Amino acid sequence: MAVPDFAHLHVHTEYSMLDGAVRIADLMRKVSESGMKAVGMT
Repeated sequence: MAVPDFAHLHVHTEYSMLDGAVRIADLMRKVSESGMKAVGMT
């Protein structure tokens, strides 16, 4: 279910040493499927 006014502002990607696990392509797909308009990669 989409939450129109919500965006994750602290997401570590595969490029964050020891913290990240998600691949950017997978993250973008999930963000789109969830109906989010933004995400903050840290």
